[in-house]
Amino acid sequence: MNPTSTPRSRVIRLRTCLDIIGLCRSTLFDISNPKSARYDPTFPKKVRIGLRAVGWYEDEIYAWLASKRA
Repeated sequence: MNPTSTPRSRVIRLRTCLDIIGLCRSTLFDISNPKSARYDPTFPKKVRIGLRAVGWYEDEIYAWLASKRA
């Protein structure tokens, strides 16, 4: 890890992300898709963690939820 970078929270997979945000899978992918009418540019970007696996940083998901609450 770069000493000047801040540590990130853990990477969570799809099921955990859906449980936290309370949306269904299709809505999550709609708000992540720039071509969708539901696109939300403030939603955290996914992180590739393997050839066919993605996840999201947990702290970014909670920050996004907090911004929606405000």
